[in-house]
Amino acid sequence: MKHSIVLFSGGIDSTTALYWARARADKVHALTFDYGQRHKVEVRMARRTARRLGVPHTVLKIDMTPIGGSALTDAGIALPRYRKIPPLASGPPATYVPFRNGILIAVTAAWAEAHGGTEIVCGFNVIDSPEYPDTRPEFVRAMQKAINAGTTAAFGGPGLRIKAPFVRLRKSEIIRLGLRLGADYSHSVTCYAGAERPCGTCSACLLRARAFAEAGVPDPLLVRLNQGGRR
Repeated sequence: MKHSIVLFSGGIDSTTALYWARARADKVHALTFDYGQRHKVEVRMARRTARRLGVPHTVLKIDMTPIGGSALTDAGIALPRYRKIPPLASGPPATYVPFRNGILIAVTAAWAEAHGGTEIVCGFNVIDSPEYPDTRPEFVRAMQKAINAGTTAAFGGPGLRIKAPFVRLRKSEIIRLGLRLGADYSHSVTCYAGAERPCGTCSACLLRARAFAEAGVPDPLLVRLNQGGRR
């Protein structure tokens, strides 16, 4: 039996990943992390989406604020604001959380092993934001190797595979795929600023706006909010 554990932040990519897993797995469980992020609203919205889909959902708390080093977890670091999508930097941006995805995958692997998971499904993609080192294919391969060596798979156990089906897709392509799968993005939150309504000036908001424009559809979150919908 294929038991997918979806790393579910509640944003566009992980929402698509959740629908993708539902279409192919025998059993699906959504796993969300409250790691001290500035935009904690994503945890609340992830709960709503999972509940609306009838997907079992667990929120794990891991406090990464003592680590610091990111505008998403350190209140002393200003969130960068832009009028348009900024040019690619030579290194990680201020919104990069040091090794966040490595930590989250490691904890997800432990949770999945304890609960009978057979695969971890991630919405990682690198085309639109290649400056994040922990979303790249080589990162996924390295984490897979670590899981193979550090779980019961090392003793011939069933093993746990990492699936990152969108890693080489543009965000607009991910949206189109999600829409074909029937994905509802009206409760997906991307904004780094911390509110349900997008600020429109952080890099995540600008990339999201471009993606929906390229996909040729209005952003369902904005449609819902502009119609006064809060549920």
